[in-house]
Amino acid sequence: MGTFVFASKMATTAAGGDNVLLVTDSYKVTHHLQYPPNTTNVYSYFESRGGKFPSTVFFGLQYILKRWLCGKVVTKEKIEEARELYELHFGHDHFNTEGWNYILEKHDGHLPLRIKAVPEGSVVPYKNVLFTVENTDPKCHWLTNYFETLLVQVWYPMTVATNSRYQKEIIAKYMDKTADTFDKLPFMLHDFGFRGSSSVESAGIGGCAHLVNFMGTDTIAAIVTARKFYACNIAGFSIPAAEHSTITTWGKDGEQAAFKNMLEQFPTGLVACVSDSYNIWDACEKLWGGALKELVSGRKDGALVVRPDSGDPPQVVVKVLEILSHQFGKVQNKKGYNLLPPFIRVIQGDGISYESLGDILENMEKNQWSAENLAFGSGGALLQKMDRDTQKCAYKCSYAVCNGKEVNVYKEPITDLGKKSKKGRLSLERMEDGTYITKEQGTGDPKKDLLVTVFENGKLLRDYTFDEIRRNAELPLLLERTQN
Repeated sequence: MGTFVFASKMATTAAGGDNVLLVTDSYKVTHHLQYPPNTTNVYSYFESRGGKFPSTVFFGLQYILKRWLCGKVVTKEKIEEARELYELHFGHDHFNTEGWNYILEKHDGHLPLRIKAVPEGSVVPYKNVLFTVENTDPKCHWLTNYFETLLVQVWYPMTVATNSRYQKEIIAKYMDKTADTFDKLPFMLHDFGFRGSSSVESAGIGGCAHLVNFMGTDTIAAIVTARKFYACNIAGFSIPAAEHSTITTWGKDGEQAAFKNMLEQFPTGLVACVSDSYNIWDACEKLWGGALKELVSGRKDGALVVRPDSGDPPQVVVKVLEILSHQFGKVQNKKGYNLLPPFIRVIQGDGISYESLGDILENMEKNQWSAENLAFGSGGALLQKMDRDTQKCAYKCSYAVCNGKEVNVYKEPITDLGKKSKKGRLSLERMEDGTYITKEQGTGDPKKDLLVTVFENGKLLRDYTFDEIRRNAELPLLLERTQN
């Protein structure tokens, strides 16, 4: 009976994600017993040690701080809940009840930690420090790495933002070659990833990270996250769009009626319609460009966005553009590339990833089509097809004070020197040539340090807005065009 009552209480509290004492790896619960005697300070840092992309967009720490660490997060009830759980979990009482009670009594349940980080949205080459964590109370040295588990989860929004930005870089390159303006760039990679995410929370965090670089999304959880944690009233936008069920329920013989219904239900603005339920070529030539041609070309405000959803994307996109141009005509922009009339565009939402974007845009350029004819939609490859090792994210202790002696802490495994960690207190500086360098062992200049204190003793000291983050992450090419 007692176990059942405890389990019920756990379902109420922990399942709601409210007890920060439970948000760690099991083995860390025992670490307060493992440090050298009289340890008073533990200082750790987080970095991308390498990975798929040479630089990372730092984003998402503020979400974690606001969600988990700000304010009074330690209470008598949470301590007791954690003590009971860990005793059952280990079969012994290894939990640091005394330490947590000290935080409750001495600090009123606020965490005596200091976190310094690069500004959110910063684009920093890998192998550089991104944030540091240390205890501010000598009796709480064990706290620094207790929260490694939680803080390292910044790898996810950081990696999504990085992946998204590198895709933006590819699109911008082809826009620069084939389009007259960058006006449509913010809406050229649309987030279709909600259903492919591992949870509503991960969709919100990852989708929000994508919106650092773009403004198109169908992941509502993402705009809710941006609103709640980054002071952005509306971070992303969408349009009415069909799916296969809303077209195929009309039957194969009713596809024309289904298409017509889309145009009549949404007579103004942008509207997207999946068009490959049966025969994409006939849909473009005989329906959109035939029976429904007047309705399509008569749109005075906005455009029909035709969506192919199968086949080999580079070939399908160009063939769709060619068929539509035969039916509706085309013009050349100032750079000599073809454009469909403004009332019709195309979106490719199948098979889109960092690896595939370039092939599609390259084939469009080869066939004299401007990139601005097309938008992309991406799901799993945008929000889910990555892990902590994509950018080799790691959190390591680099400095401690034990028995009054300062110790530069590091690891250097002979079997993998790529895992060698940094030593001592760290700072991040930008050199005159624009490159970044992490200064180790306290050798940095505090006046040049790019790490900003964002959290101290339970308080958020720097609250970044989404607009600030977007400016920090913007592509140099676009900043250059804006300034000119």
